[in-house]
Amino acid sequence: MSLVEIQAMFKGEDAAQEAWRKLQALRAFEVSGLPESSSFTATVDEAIAERAIHLIHQVGGDTSMTSD
Repeated sequence: MSLVEIQAMFKGEDAAQEAWRKLQALRAFEVSGLPESSSFTATVDEAIAERAIHLIHQVGGDTSMTSD
């Protein structure tokens, strides 16, 4: 299994919290950081990375990504 780290940044806390919840529902391997600070890092399986990035963009977030 190959994992991808996605750094997500948002303009507001509400969007960050919505994305956090949706990523957990998508079964992200790990979501860390503080949505209250409008940013976090999600670690997801490579198979769902594109869906996770799309989800973050849908709620108004910006992303950067690294893979192992």
